[in-house]
Order: sequence, then C-alpha cells, then structure tokens
Amino acid sequence: MQVFLGMILGALLLVAGVYMYDSMQTSTVATGQVAQANRTIVNWDVAASDWNALKRRAHDDWIKLSSK
Repeated sequence: MQVFLGMILGALLLVAGVYMYDSMQTSTVATGQVAQANRTIVNWDVAASDWNALKRRAHDDWIKLSSK
C-alpha cells in the first residue's frame, strides 16, 4: 500500500513541478529566438480539454452503469 501511495504522490509532485516550470517560461504565443528557447513542456490548454473530456466520459459511463 505504501508503494502505491508513493507512486501517486510522486506523480502529483511531477505534475506540480512541470506546471511550476512551465508557468515561469515564455508563452508559446510569443515569437522570436527567446520563445523557441523557452518553450513550455506541456500544452496546458490541450491537457485541460483532455481532462474535461475524460471526466465527462467517466460521468456519462457512470450514469449509464448505475441506471441498469
């Protein structure tokens, strides 16, 4: 059980670290040499829309399963 808790905590720390790193970088909307050198690691808009789609699908599937 401690191993799984450690894995979950490690994943959360990784995501938090990448988010903090990306929040300090230049936006990809900017142009020029600096924007190329300081691109973000994760496209957070796409990640947010994928997360929302996953939550919506899980909710719809839960409703479908619980109605049977």
